[in-house]
Amino acid sequence: MIKPGSLEATSLVLALALAACSSQDAPPDAAEATESAVSPSAPAAEPSVPEASAAPGPARDSADVLRLEGLDDLRIGKAVPEGSTWAERGAQTGDACRVVSSPDHPGVYAITANGIVRRITVGKRSTVKLVEGIGVGASETDVRKWFAGFREEPHKYEAPPAKYLTAPNAARSDSALRFEIGQDGKVALIHVGTMPELGLVEGCA
Repeated sequence: MIKPGSLEATSLVLALALAACSSQDAPPDAAEATESAVSPSAPAAEPSVPEASAAPGPARDSADVLRLEGLDDLRIGKAVPEGSTWAERGAQTGDACRVVSSPDHPGVYAITANGIVRRITVGKRSTVKLVEGIGVGASETDVRKWFAGFREEPHKYEAPPAKYLTAPNAARSDSALRFEIGQDGKVALIHVGTMPELGLVEGCA
């Protein structure tokens, strides 16, 4: 038994104190290793965010875009191009006014007068659209967003809200747009061309 105040007791107290200090101060290397295991020094990779895709719509150089100038190689005010796929098919109703179509553009036909293309019509089987992205099946509301000021006329064969919407410049015999809106409020036909063919309601009739 060690007596209090003796040399041995004093040495034992000092030894215990040194041991306690050593246990509280962990080596720097060990502390760093522990910290690295819990929270790595390299920042976590941020989740990738996909870039916003462009709004859907036809490309301006696409052959399936209807413009005031025409469609593909068919041009308003020009003859049907020689060697193209546009040709007369089926019965024709007159000599001066003829209808041509192309297997490359199902649902589309064109009216020619004395050999010159006067109107191109896009129908329900077609995927052709205007540069603005308007095609058959678009709503009248969408049409009016892009084409304000079009003249409205009642449809010849269908009850309202079916109607015709015609560009104001059509009266000047410029190449112009004309929409036929069905009773469902959606685009049934799109025409591009010059008067009077632009206003015909039954092909060449």
